Amino acid sequence: MNETLERWSTRRAFILAVTGAAVGLGNIWRFPYITGENGGAAFLLLYVAFVLLLGLPVMMAEILIGRAGRRSPMQSLGHLAGQAGASGHWRWLGLFGAFTVFCILSFYSVVSGWSIEFLVAAVNGDFVGRSAAEIGAGFEAFLADSGRMTFNHTLFLMMTMLVVAAGVAKGLEKLNNLLMPMLYLLLLVLAGYAATTEGFGPALAWLFLPDLSAVTPMVMLQAMGHAFFTLAVGACALMAYGAYMPDHQSLPRAAVSVAVLDVTVALLAGIAIFSVVFAQGMDPGEGPGLMFVTLPVAFAELPGGPLWLSLFFLLLLLATWTSSINLAEPMVATLQGWGLRRGPAAAVVGLAVWGLGMLSVLSFSSLAETRVLFGMNPFELVSTIPPEIFLPLGGLLIAIFAAWVMPEEATLRALDAGPNGFRAWRALVRWVSIPLTLVVLLAGLI
Repeated sequence: MNETLERWSTRRAFILAVTGAAVGLGNIWRFPYITGENGGAAFLLLYVAFVLLLGLPVMMAEILIGRAGRRSPMQSLGHLAGQAGASGHWRWLGLFGAFTVFCILSFYSVVSGWSIEFLVAAVNGDFVGRSAAEIGAGFEAFLADSGRMTFNHTLFLMMTMLVVAAGVAKGLEKLNNLLMPMLYLLLLVLAGYAATTEGFGPALAWLFLPDLSAVTPMVMLQAMGHAFFTLAVGACALMAYGAYMPDHQSLPRAAVSVAVLDVTVALLAGIAIFSVVFAQGMDPGEGPGLMFVTLPVAFAELPGGPLWLSLFFLLLLLATWTSSINLAEPMVATLQGWGLRRGPAAAVVGLAVWGLGMLSVLSFSSLAETRVLFGMNPFELVSTIPPEIFLPLGGLLIAIFAAWVMPEEATLRALDAGPNGFRAWRALVRWVSIPLTLVVLLAGLI
């Protein structure tokens, strides 16, 4: 495959695209509940530190491989390995990344379908006057309804693949340019509303006044893992985006902008969520149910609650939509590298992901008692092994390839940070990011 001719039209478009890829369930669903479970501000402090030491350098490594190769992830890795005189087997890392996102998108689409269901319910005012037990029971009934689950999974996946099929300029870029500003506007509106609640002060204290006694080895591992997960690194997806990066753009500046925007989303979402939770005297450590059970109860009891809850689930849907497009792109790019046109490649990927996703849909009903591996049902398997093991493994190999294998001249040119910036980045990746990624991988395995 020759170099791709597609490019993001502007530097801003590239930053918005990568931010759209990074912002998703990790920021709006996972960050609040994992922060609540791990001591609030102490976790936040570690998370930001590990974004700088772990997530950001590996993200830059992944993007620069795509930028240097200007091909699909698999083709870029093979091309650059050939230039370096290294083994051609490095190209299989691109295929491994495509398999990883194939697994992740299959359950991501199912979970994102939940946000469609909750958005419709919030707009209809279905949560008003209902207790946590009633909302929890309704959620369980929805999960067990394979027909509704299938409809939402199918709808969300169609929304995703239609955008990917349209291409870089007409699909991905156009949607990101529209949705990302809208997402930040919604976040600011929700944070502004949170400032009017009685829980705003306690929420700020919870998030920004760390109790260092809450720092434990487990909290540090959770912060490492989330810093890695939240920037969408490790699956060669950003490698595909890097192949479309404009020629004259500083990669470090763009990556730092993405990291700042990504962390800002998590912080604003945390402020909005914890303000409501504290205003209602609820426990911030509710775990994964914080989003789909606790929040509907908390919002329903506040003035204008149904409106604000509707905006919140709209925000969640927009974030998961832009993120899922990023997950689909490397698979489509891989098939394009094998000779398929973008439209048919998107259709093949969509059908395959839909089929695997149906196993996750049925994991809450007819396959609920089915155990595939390690005592897990299909949904538990694809929502655990790929994010916790495949992503860190992919990130580790990507970092090793960029910092140790790639030709130095190609890396220096793709990074576009000057000789001193290149040496600083390479030292950070080699001696800090790679060891930390290895710790994240071992923690996932254990």
